[in-house]
Amino acid sequence: MLTFAQVNFGLNIAGLIGIVYFLWAIVYLILTVAWLSQRGTRLRGWALALYIIQLIFTPIIMLLSGIILFYQGWRLDPILQFEQFLLLLLILYLSIKDIVINAVYRDR
Repeated sequence: MLTFAQVNFGLNIAGLIGIVYFLWAIVYLILTVAWLSQRGTRLRGWALALYIIQLIFTPIIMLLSGIILFYQGWRLDPILQFEQFLLLLLILYLSIKDIVINAVYRDR
């Protein structure tokens, strides 16, 4: 564990999950903005509103969670680290599914 200006950085599974959250939030934001800029004109009403809400809040929540896990993840016991790992798998699955569905239906 490295201490720098009273901030601890521990490279354990929670810290790595925090880094993955941080990077995936940036990738997800870029892919979602690219998809909405190309196909957003076909969406109307609630569908467009839900995608905009998803575009705003999902990366923000993932960025905050990643930063918190990176800085404070060393405090988590192993069962909570495993729980964070399972949540990471779920979030990656749902976001990849969203991106793939948008890529498949872009031709229609």
